[in-house]
Amino acid sequence: MIRALALALLAVVATAPAAHAASPVGLTDGFYVDPDSNPAVWVRDHAGDGRQAAIKANISTKPIARWFGAWSGDIKTAVSGYVNKTGTKLPVLVAYNIPGRDACGGHSGGGAGTPEAYRAWISSFASAIGSRPAVVVIEPDSLADFGCMDGGKVAERTAMIKYATEQFKAKAPNTWAYLDAGNAQWVPAATMATRLDSAGVRNVRGFSINVSNYHTTAASTAYGNSVSGALPGYTKPYVIDTSRNGNGHNGEWCNPGGRKLGTPARTGGGAEMLLWVKVPGDSDGRCGKAPGVDAGKFDPQLAFDLVHGY
Repeated sequence: MIRALALALLAVVATAPAAHAASPVGLTDGFYVDPDSNPAVWVRDHAGDGRQAAIKANISTKPIARWFGAWSGDIKTAVSGYVNKTGTKLPVLVAYNIPGRDACGGHSGGGAGTPEAYRAWISSFASAIGSRPAVVVIEPDSLADFGCMDGGKVAERTAMIKYATEQFKAKAPNTWAYLDAGNAQWVPAATMATRLDSAGVRNVRGFSINVSNYHTTAASTAYGNSVSGALPGYTKPYVIDTSRNGNGHNGEWCNPGGRKLGTPARTGGGAEMLLWVKVPGDSDGRCGKAPGVDAGKFDPQLAFDLVHGY
């Protein structure tokens, strides 16, 4: 009898799932639609504008990531305030405050003043989410934008990103965090895999592709599979920014014409998730079709043109 009970207990232990953090997708019922996103605020304030209906129907009512940086004020207050109001929906957040941000492109420069300041900032970011379910994209372009940086700066940045992964692993157990891996035509897949590994991608859910860019989902999926396959002895899932990739990439990255909205946020679709990370209608910088609009500022004409592919 005792032996039978012991064998039964061993069978239960053997078949029981290993303890792990919960899936934020499983803990929620769809993606959060931010009522205070840049396009939503514009729609609310411009009921008489001829572009309003199209932007409302196609952009402001869709799930879009919320970006956080120095403009957010106290980061713990900003992040906790945001995730606390999402209810049963899954919020997507972007951490965008790495020192020397956009070092080579220049249009979105800025970031925390020192590595020490960044560590305090990103630690507070992770703490503010805590056990709430969330998706976080960590520092778009930061591991791809090495072309104008010397070895010391590269090592310093890599260490900061690795610290960020450790903070999310320790303090935000129900968050799926993704290190940004650039886009399909920026850094060779094997090189990016090495950078991701050095930056601690093992500590988080995976990596993100095509943030604020225009490459097709098919091209991004091929690149993501190559990057994952080149990781040393393990693979990782990835997410794709589809906010503006409906017409693909035309060789330009800064407010190009003829681009179009892509597939709205969903799970699956070739990647683990398709997300609108870049806010459609937010400028890439004073360039292209919006030479007078600063990076991150909403321009209704950019948004309207994305609806129609103009």
